[in-house]
Amino acid sequence: MSKLKVLYVASEINPFLQTTEVADFVRKLPQAMQERGMEIRILVPRFGLINERKNRLHEVVRLSGINIAVGEEEKPLVIKVASIPNAKLQVYFIDNEDYFHRKSVFFDKENNFYEDNDERAIFFCKGVLETVKKLGWAPDVVHCNDWMTSLIPMYLKTTYKNDPIFKDTKSVFTVYDNAFSHKFNSDLLDKVKMIDIEDSMLNHLKSGDYDGFIKIGFEYSDAVIKADEDCSQSLNALFTSFGDDKKFETIEKNDYLDSYYNLYNELAG
Repeated sequence: MSKLKVLYVASEINPFLQTTEVADFVRKLPQAMQERGMEIRILVPRFGLINERKNRLHEVVRLSGINIAVGEEEKPLVIKVASIPNAKLQVYFIDNEDYFHRKSVFFDKENNFYEDNDERAIFFCKGVLETVKKLGWAPDVVHCNDWMTSLIPMYLKTTYKNDPIFKDTKSVFTVYDNAFSHKFNSDLLDKVKMIDIEDSMLNHLKSGDYDGFIKIGFEYSDAVIKADEDCSQSLNALFTSFGDDKKFETIEKNDYLDSYYNLYNELAG
């Protein structure tokens, strides 16, 4: 029996970068699943706060060099890799000079949300899927974490649905209480679009805000998980608004490793 293959996608991971709880979660869960016999890959953005020399990142030339379209523009994709100390896990970093070389994550020094965070998310999501294609590694499950990864389930169900690498892939979307108040410009929809994506599929994103990204993740993923039961009222309202037509999973904190292990197997089965 072949190993179950799980791809983890997130905005951050310990020990390279930690700004929220996402970093710890994405550090612990993949290692636990690997120890249970699953085959793991992890992809995160190479934000400028990550020290390449200290963390021994190096470019993977055979994976780099693709251009990723974001609206009318195409940007070069650079892939780097590093190993997590004391764990047999490699982390792949999605990099691009225009998007990821700032010395901060989503906010500038004056605490303003970057106007192009939508483009950075789009570039990251598309870059992840193109990198996995180049690896020639077909994941059974893609586990997306937080709003920055929320477009991946939609791309899997549309543009990449007939790709041999992704044709059987299921997606999990874990939602964290990391809301932002910024509203993106109306050209967001044009930038997000890819082949096989109709305008009507992007209705949730018309709001141009955090809720829109989360709703897109809800709509297209095969399972949705709330990272913390004690989340904000606004996030709870989002879950409630989707009603019973979505597969929301409850993960028990005290045995979350078993819960995820069983969920992945159930989805892949």
